[in-house]
Amino acid sequence: MTSPRATVHATAASPHGASDPHQEGPADLRLVGPALAAWAAAAIGLGVPGGGVAVACGVAVVLAVFALRGAVVRRRAERESGAEEQTGVAPRAAPLADTGRRGAESPRRRSPRVRSAGALVALAAVLLCAAAGAASAALHASDLRRGPLPALADQYARATVEVEVTGDPRLTRPKVRGSQRTPPVLVFTADAVRVTAPNGEVTAVRTPTLVVVQQPGGGSGGAHRGIASEWRELLPSTRIRVVARVAPPLLSGDQVAAVLRVTPDEPPRKVGAPDALQRLAGSLRAGLREATDGLSADARALLPGLVVGDTSRVPPDLDDAFRATDLTHLLAVSGSNLTIVLALLIGPPHRATRAERRGLAPRLGLSLRGTAVIGGALALAFVVVCRPDPSVLRAAACGLITLLAIGTGRRRSLLPALAAAVLLLVLYDPWLARSYGFLLSVLATGALLLLAPRWSAALQRRRVPPRLAEVLAAAAAAQAVCAPVVAVLAARVGLVAVPCNLLAELAVGPATVLGFAALAIAPIVPPVAQGLAWCAGWPAEWIAGVARRGAALPGAEFAWPGGWVGGLALAAAMVVLVPVGRWVLRRRWLCVLCALAVILAVCRPAPFTRVLTGWPPPGWRAVVCDVGQGDGLVLAAGDGTALVVDTGPEPQAIDRCLTDLGVRRIPLLVLTHFHADHVDGLPGALRGRSVGAIETTTLQEPPGQAQFVRSTAAAARVPVVRAAPGERRHLGPLTWEVLWPPASPTLPGPGGPTDPTVFDGPNDASVTLLVRTGGLTLLLLGDLEPPAQQGLLAAHPELGGVDVLKVAHHGSAYQDPSLMQRLAPRLALISCGADNPYGHPAPRTIAALRAQGARVLRTDTDGAIAILGTAAGLSATVTGHRVTMRLAGGPRIRGRTHPGVRRAGVRTAGRRRSRDRPRRTAHRHLIRDLSRAPRAPPTGRHPPGGPASRLRDATEPPHERPSEAGPEPSPLLPARCSS
Repeated sequence: MTSPRATVHATAASPHGASDPHQEGPADLRLVGPALAAWAAAAIGLGVPGGGVAVACGVAVVLAVFALRGAVVRRRAERESGAEEQTGVAPRAAPLADTGRRGAESPRRRSPRVRSAGALVALAAVLLCAAAGAASAALHASDLRRGPLPALADQYARATVEVEVTGDPRLTRPKVRGSQRTPPVLVFTADAVRVTAPNGEVTAVRTPTLVVVQQPGGGSGGAHRGIASEWRELLPSTRIRVVARVAPPLLSGDQVAAVLRVTPDEPPRKVGAPDALQRLAGSLRAGLREATDGLSADARALLPGLVVGDTSRVPPDLDDAFRATDLTHLLAVSGSNLTIVLALLIGPPHRATRAERRGLAPRLGLSLRGTAVIGGALALAFVVVCRPDPSVLRAAACGLITLLAIGTGRRRSLLPALAAAVLLLVLYDPWLARSYGFLLSVLATGALLLLAPRWSAALQRRRVPPRLAEVLAAAAAAQAVCAPVVAVLAARVGLVAVPCNLLAELAVGPATVLGFAALAIAPIVPPVAQGLAWCAGWPAEWIAGVARRGAALPGAEFAWPGGWVGGLALAAAMVVLVPVGRWVLRRRWLCVLCALAVILAVCRPAPFTRVLTGWPPPGWRAVVCDVGQGDGLVLAAGDGTALVVDTGPEPQAIDRCLTDLGVRRIPLLVLTHFHADHVDGLPGALRGRSVGAIETTTLQEPPGQAQFVRSTAAAARVPVVRAAPGERRHLGPLTWEVLWPPASPTLPGPGGPTDPTVFDGPNDASVTLLVRTGGLTLLLLGDLEPPAQQGLLAAHPELGGVDVLKVAHHGSAYQDPSLMQRLAPRLALISCGADNPYGHPAPRTIAALRAQGARVLRTDTDGAIAILGTAAGLSATVTGHRVTMRLAGGPRIRGRTHPGVRRAGVRTAGRRRSRDRPRRTAHRHLIRDLSRAPRAPPTGRHPPGGPASRLRDATEPPHERPSEAGPEPSPLLPARCSS
């Protein structure tokens, strides 16, 4: 006989049954409280002294005993009351009544007692689990204080340490600090098991450490090859002996007691081989990498990450794209991967306990218990091969508990399984309580279990197809609960996460199944594994394409306050938006309007953005991009065309600036010198744009960063040429002249520089441009230091006043006063990062510029700066202010009001009239010189027949030897697409 509930499910549109969550009854939350209590107690206990934890645990145990005692008393009283009712004796406090009346009323009289007894039991469980979590945390934290390593770390002593590797070695991403790029280093976690102190004392310990294998060099030009392959191929459980500099961890709450800094002068000395299980896992992972060697770059990098979490080949730009689109969970192996693996065995999870179950298990004749045992073995193998990361452990624990329920024939309930998994994992490894990855994994899983079914039912009631409703609800629920945590970590909110996850989900299943098949078959039949990997490469390329195209959208993400304050604010916003969204779904016209608003916010068409934000301002002539501690300047040369000077330290910043400005074609990209804060953003400038040529300085220093520019340009098929002194070009309304550096510069010898062409460093070789556009004269000084500034003044004694000055070296204190007085700029621009550790810009530099009547704008406080107008009406718009300020005879500034800006500053600017008047004559003189420049150089500017005797088109390279990037380009270089 079919039950009513079965009938309801049988008539449902979905094969899984009716999706109304209320049919399943209330969620089983009995284990949620104890799991959360253990989680919170473990997170707190890791940072509390052991004595305090012991006292707190004792108090919790005593309170739990009292709570259990109270529950026992109440249960006993309830049983006695029930026995009296069964014998016909009325309770003393109850009035006399017939048996039927008494039987009808007794449940109402007993229910408060039952509920209070259950509440006391739940309270006791919470207290006991909290005590267990705190005790486990205290024991694990004590490992950080045990042994000689903490004392040696405080002294930064050298020691010989024998360690057992616990994690796979990985290369860190190089970072830009100031003008240099920090070299990538190899890091891995290990347990120190034997320490030999400098005095020869030997101690046997078990202390967690972080091993950092340092390397010489600083650039991306293959510097990581300097580390021997023996270091990169170390497997977990391997024992090695290292001589290291012992240093304290970066943060006091880190999971390691010390950092062991090792130089790779020789391969690691192995004193113990890895165990057989790790050797098997390592061979499987290596076989998958070899099977993917013949794939395209994205597929080769992504497929090992999708299958086993191996991200060693993922390039920084692809990693950034996955972060921008919130697809990083695909690279962190999680429950979806294990679900796909188990589905091959047991079929769809909703049929796992039924006679009509699918998968390989019924075809092999396996019983439920046999299926559970084999599934458990697969889950454990999954952990070993994919490594015990937080998301992997959570997925495996949930899977094992669910398989246990299948094997025992009990009704599966995934929420109690999740709570039990959290409880067991936190007790086993309390450091997971402080892991953001573990938090995101649990939140996403909880959202799929609690929110997604309800949201799916709501969508289906509005005639959304069942399968589409399920995937939409799952993606939206996971994004809603994880977005606040992402905001805490990254200070951003993604707008394309849901559609990108939906599109990527189409290829995750095929890529994972084919990838696991290639992983399993690689050690046996490598050619077959290569064929499977080739098939898996297609869906992997699809996922990479979704990530790259989603991240390339102008509104893929927007800034949000970081830290816990920003996370809580976003969580509150989500709580408000959910009921608002439910109300909006009932009105189709509002749904259409909201969808259009989201599309406009993501795509940001230029006219729409300009109307709303005023950026970019119409008629802009030059823009100083806000790229942080670095330089990035754009000069307008027509519709969608610009001359770009430097690219800043981060590809995302310059890419976003060029996208906002609508720049699609760059006939010439000038890199003033090879310091990282000027060239590391080059991939962002090349991304999706047509670039004709890259012009660099003549001094190829630092060599690693010069090689980075050449290799990046070669990969994009963009020629690299070198600037020639006196070179003059024109591009649309732009004309410019290279004033510096002189030809063939060299670095000084031991005695110091004695010749003006011998520079003290790469800064002094910065390409210096004198640019004219729309009657304005701009001088871009790069990072010239005072000796080079004096050399520039000596080489060009005719150099006069300018309208706009890009101050040298981010406004540092090292400026040549004579050059500053000669230039007498009306507007001084400083590109620097907020709160940079170098003190840029220097107060005395700003004071000196203002003393000459210049208006000083800086990107760290004003944001991006746009120059507009002509010499007669010079103005600027900044993104950090919204105030209109006009200097008498000087520039007018528009922008949003910045905190701390007072109207008094406007009046102070207005009192500089007497200082500005003398320079207006000089500006008019420059305007007249500019009007004659295209026909012939002004008298006294350059000798006849000199290097500036004719103008060249911007796409024409200078007449000098070509760079190492390729052969001599043709006189007219066509624009080449960087993609």
